[in-house]
Amino acid sequence: QVQLVESGGGLVQAGGSLKLSCAASRSIFSIATMDWYRQAPGKQRDLVARITSGGSASYADSVKGRFTISRDNAKNTVYLQMNSLKPEDTAVYYCNALVASNDYWGQGTQVTVSS
Repeated sequence: QVQLVESGGGLVQAGGSLKLSCAASRSIFSIATMDWYRQAPGKQRDLVARITSGGSASYADSVKGRFTISRDNAKNTVYLQMNSLKPEDTAVYYCNALVASNDYWGQGTQVTVSS
């Protein structure tokens, strides 16, 4: 079992940057994949970025070249650096960990990008 707590969301103008953090309650060293998802009002929750235990990262096409996911195993934390933000990036961002076939979610952090 693992608890996840996201932070770092807020209000930013288009073109700006934010860095989200996801702090885990236990070591993430052995967690195979950790993801960032987002959900805009009235829409489904979509995968934004994924990082493996080996550090390999993958991204949704909509954020490639603008977002960077990273993990610090020593701090049990996963990050999402978001640059060149657009109004369409506005959503609640959630951290996810898959542990022993169980999905764990944080409470989410709101990101609002104004035009």
